[in-house]
Amino acid sequence: MKGKLAIHGGTPVKTTPFGTGKRFGLAEIKELTEALEQETLFYHHGGKVKQFLSDFNALYGTEYSVAVSSGTAAIHVALGAAGVSVGDEVITSPITDQGTLIGILYQNAIPVFADLHPHTYNLDPASVEAKITERTKAIIAVHLAGNPCDMDPILDIARRRGITVIEDCAQSWLTRYKGRLAGTIGDYGCFSTNDFKHISTGDGGIVAVNSKNREDYLAAHAFADKNFRRFGTDVHRDLTHLAPNYRMTELQGAVGIAQLKKLPWICERRRAYGDRLTAGIAGLPGIRPHQVDPGNECTYWFYMLRLVEAELTCTREEFSAALRAEGIPNSPGYIPDVVYMTPLFQNRTAYRGSHFPFDLTGIVYRRGDCPVAERILQTAVRIPVSEFYTEQDIDDIAAAIGKVAEYYRKA
Repeated sequence: MKGKLAIHGGTPVKTTPFGTGKRFGLAEIKELTEALEQETLFYHHGGKVKQFLSDFNALYGTEYSVAVSSGTAAIHVALGAAGVSVGDEVITSPITDQGTLIGILYQNAIPVFADLHPHTYNLDPASVEAKITERTKAIIAVHLAGNPCDMDPILDIARRRGITVIEDCAQSWLTRYKGRLAGTIGDYGCFSTNDFKHISTGDGGIVAVNSKNREDYLAAHAFADKNFRRFGTDVHRDLTHLAPNYRMTELQGAVGIAQLKKLPWICERRRAYGDRLTAGIAGLPGIRPHQVDPGNECTYWFYMLRLVEAELTCTREEFSAALRAEGIPNSPGYIPDVVYMTPLFQNRTAYRGSHFPFDLTGIVYRRGDCPVAERILQTAVRIPVSEFYTEQDIDDIAAAIGKVAEYYRKA
């Protein structure tokens, strides 16, 4: 017997509030007070940004990192340090935030989109290889929602061709790929401390420089600060090429120190809750859970399942509405459409009144360029995850998904 859905007047599955908690507290206040007492909020003269980076390096086992003003800035800095420039091509994911793409276009390089694995939602290495041309300078691997890309084949492809690999870790703090931390595998790892990420400094980011080459670190450090080189009492201002100002302030660094201490607990709770949800909905009709490959660890910035419409009698929008009525917040998909279908790419207008740099190659972005990615967004349902949830919250989410799936199950 199918249970009566709440959207049809039945009793909702979720009748109690979701667990909540405070993100900031006395630890952040203490660090901020100390930052203000320095009588400087400039990263080079104060100690908070330096401590934030030192703590990050210890946590991630890295030697070199650079603090920046946002995750978007982190990717731009990595691209600039890698020498990506006019007319170069950069391969990346069509399901991502604009922040992944801004740095490519500011370097007057051209985004090229590879297709995705249908259930991890990350780059398909075979598609990446098929998109490589003589212009390809870098690959940006987006670890979407805290789920690691299949990095070994991507690195193999890149190394054979001398292509830089940049990891977009904005959503993947303490994510692990075969035991290795995402962000330490490619040439650069780019992190975000935006307010909507695992940890927050309001806005901010970090670039991990993984080559062990100090010159690569110096290039990234300079690119984040107008190509100035500030070390010790020396400031080198012999500018050789253009670079932005992406400096992190001491206030951001101070909050970051306190937030990093909480990060292992945050990520462990999210990992446990996401995996628990997968176990709770495995085998349901019409449901394909968020796939995490064996040996990997996902830290679930969000959870995204897919519907198999051939096994259900409802649309994705009807399923989403029914689930919401059961007391489970969710949204159809992650972004409205693949990024190459947005006006910027359809009109090829990175700059007003110009088709540059797209006209360097004559590239055109068309519906169907990445059919798997397009289908993911047409069939996905995204569910928020919080470290403050309880196990009962996760079990309620699973029960509600099960109730809706069983109701709409095809006979």
